[in-house]
Amino acid sequence: MNEVVALSIGQFSLIYLLLLIVLFVMKKSKIHQTKLLLVASLRMTVQLVLAGFILTYIFENPHPAFTIFYLLLMTGFAIYMILSRNKTINRNFKLIVALSLAGSGIAIVCFFIITVVGVSIFNPQYTIPIGGMIIGNAMTGVSLGLKTFDESIKAQHSKINTLINVGATPQKILIPFVNQSVETALLPTLYSMLSMGVISLPGMMTGQILSGTLPMTAIFYQIAIVIAITAVTCLAVFCSLYFGYKTLYNERNQFLLARR
Repeated sequence: MNEVVALSIGQFSLIYLLLLIVLFVMKKSKIHQTKLLLVASLRMTVQLVLAGFILTYIFENPHPAFTIFYLLLMTGFAIYMILSRNKTINRNFKLIVALSLAGSGIAIVCFFIITVVGVSIFNPQYTIPIGGMIIGNAMTGVSLGLKTFDESIKAQHSKINTLINVGATPQKILIPFVNQSVETALLPTLYSMLSMGVISLPGMMTGQILSGTLPMTAIFYQIAIVIAITAVTCLAVFCSLYFGYKTLYNERNQFLLARR
């Protein structure tokens, strides 16, 4: 198979012209997020370029400490991103979210690397990129689940008060919101699975094919990573919400929503 075509700085820079289309549409639609688009694009570029230099060094100087540190760094940053978008939840809820993401994410990364791929967890070539995909998708799922849960409670505030007044327990009131939020968080992943291979060729598979990997090998890896992503998203969201919602009331079944 042909070798991957390396992009020069000039070729790479041309991709930023596509942002002009986004800016035009945003202006036409009166979407006042121009600053966010520019900041996000700049931040993404800087972060990925820095990651490229760091990963180059790690791959050229492989050491177990580097691999574990980078994995923990990704996990910690993912937790920070989730909690920074959900500042109103109480401290115990935040701790549960952090433990759910870290525990499920790292456990499934270890299972994937050690059991499925069959290499050492300290191998940076596999652990770092696969860990990034798994933890990154778990972060997105948990963020979506928490957002849905929070918005549902706010939208149904009157209904919740009515149920409290008629003597319904917090468990019976909140569990439907938990279930709905878990479903909402899972749907994007499930819908993307439906179109893979027909409408879209996923990023990991495309990258492997571009680098010269045989298509069937790339397909096996892609199927495995998608299932792992689905599992970690499901587990992280479920644990975050199922255990987290219990921090919203005390042992006397009194709601603490006002302290969120």
